[in-house]
Amino acid sequence: MKKVVVFTGAGVSAESGVKTFRDSDGLWRHYRFEDVASPQAWHNDPELVLEFYNIRRKQLLEVSPNPAHLALVKLEEKFEVQIITQNVDDLHKRAGSKNVFHLHGEIRKSRSTADPNLIYNIEGWELKFGDTCEKGSQLRPHVVWFGEQVDTFSAATEIATAADIFIVIGTSLVVYPAAGLVDYVPDLSPKYLIDPKANMPWAIQNLTIIQEKAGKAVPELVEKLLNSSD
Repeated sequence: MKKVVVFTGAGVSAESGVKTFRDSDGLWRHYRFEDVASPQAWHNDPELVLEFYNIRRKQLLEVSPNPAHLALVKLEEKFEVQIITQNVDDLHKRAGSKNVFHLHGEIRKSRSTADPNLIYNIEGWELKFGDTCEKGSQLRPHVVWFGEQVDTFSAATEIATAADIFIVIGTSLVVYPAAGLVDYVPDLSPKYLIDPKANMPWAIQNLTIIQEKAGKAVPELVEKLLNSSD
């Protein structure tokens, strides 16, 4: 069974109603990332940081997976599918995808500020100041903040090297190190980039660019791949 590796960014969740950071109506319109999504922000005002992520978490619980998420589940009928996502939401899992690798953490989880190996599910949408781990230390969102190292990137590159087909959805491939993931995919493997603003600044072998929104383009590509595997 061929292996399809799917790399998703904010664009795949935007059509579900999840606000993105860089769009004109995105979250940074109301917050500066330096104030809510960095180690310095946590040091300066942890309650503001918790409030920001509580708002995001509450919003997430009010939206649902869209046709792009659901189409990727259908792809599992004939392929081994591994999703690598930059998104911290859980929409891929809620859609039914079996193998989801979170590159930047998960917003519906918390972790200890004393021991990063202590990770907990968050029930509901609130994580409060004073919520502590079993060692008595404050819990923080289980996400990678600006300025923090992406410790999971090495594992993601190993997944990419095994791709028979590589699909990039909803990301402009400009934020590193994640944008460099495509460089680890075998040259002969077909690659697809789905994003309305897709415009690759460098040459990638066997790349097809689809300048469409994920909700339309992903179901169409999935049907094409399923039919070609017959």
